[in-house]
Amino acid sequence: MNTNGYVDYLVNNIMKYQIGEPILTKDLSEKIIDAYQLPSDKAKAAASVAMKRIMERQAIPNLRQYQKGIYYLTEKTVFGETEIDRDKLLAVKYMLPDDGYETGMLMLHKIGLTTLMPNERQIATNKAISNTRRDNDLDIILKKPRTRINAENKRYLQFLDILTLYNAAPVDAEDPYQILGGLVQKYDLKYDNLLRLANRYYNDKVILEVAEVADKGGLDQYEIT
Repeated sequence: MNTNGYVDYLVNNIMKYQIGEPILTKDLSEKIIDAYQLPSDKAKAAASVAMKRIMERQAIPNLRQYQKGIYYLTEKTVFGETEIDRDKLLAVKYMLPDDGYETGMLMLHKIGLTTLMPNERQIATNKAISNTRRDNDLDIILKKPRTRINAENKRYLQFLDILTLYNAAPVDAEDPYQILGGLVQKYDLKYDNLLRLANRYYNDKVILEVAEVADKGGLDQYEIT
């Protein structure tokens, strides 16, 4: 198929995206693979060339390029053009499908352990090459996880990160262990798995905190395997 065929195909697909939703060239190339049974390298090249043509021709007038390989649809408002959805961009770049999770003091605020709201947002992600680095564009701190994140361990590691910060945080919740126990229940976490991961990747204080959550957070409410 010539380039115009891929252009028309991608235009039809791009118009299905929501305003502000990140549109990744790599996702578009996967659509081309599925539709035309192209090998990965050829599909990537086809998607890149087609996107260049789409932008040059203004085939989609409200399509904007955020950075290399990332686009979004905009619309005009009384305040000007809408921008890319940064929360969705953060998710697709660093967390989805199972590459990362939110961590840090802001996470403790979100779950109700502290009323203090830090300005700094932290993400533990497999995409972090060094222990800590900043994405200035999204204004977030990226942290290398204790071990590689996957679908099975993501919630466990996030919970153990919370326990790591617990004693250093200005916790002012009336019953913090009930909040922590509630997370165990919400995400169906098993205490033996928490202890195993804490022993392997965290320190003795975190192991003791797991025991405290089990004791004070209502161990009898949860199944242990």
